[in-house]
Amino acid sequence: MVLEFRAGRSDASPGRELLAELNGLLDAQYPGRAARPGSVTTPDEMAPPHGVFLVGYEDGRAVAVGGVRGLSTGLGEIKRMYVAPDARSRGVGRALLAALEDAARDLGHARVRLDAGAAQEHSRALFASVGYRPIAPYNANHIAVFFGEKDLRVRP
Repeated sequence: MVLEFRAGRSDASPGRELLAELNGLLDAQYPGRAARPGSVTTPDEMAPPHGVFLVGYEDGRAVAVGGVRGLSTGLGEIKRMYVAPDARSRGVGRALLAALEDAARDLGHARVRLDAGAAQEHSRALFASVGYRPIAPYNANHIAVFFGEKDLRVRP
């Protein structure tokens, strides 16, 4: 598997289409989410100079997306991670998360946070396996059951 991550925008193709898939999945997993989303992130928040949006390509085909936005000086948040169904269980999510952490470092973030809902069991297991520690809720995402933080200055 050869993955290439490129900066893009979440409101432009192919990121827009993969995010639509993510939203469809979340709406199915969390009834009522479409009317009351858990966390809203705008395309501009995941764009320079304070953020980034990455699209992961495998053999020229977009298979993953995710973003980073700034929360405060030195603190970023990983948002909107999604891996296409046919690319799952092959390390794409782990590679995407590592690429997002590298991008957060490049933006000057020493720490990153993220959250996940009850249905994101695989995501929560991934986050724990790469060093995200549970923290108190840092946002008002009513869907989230896990809030995590990782110190990017410490490499495993």
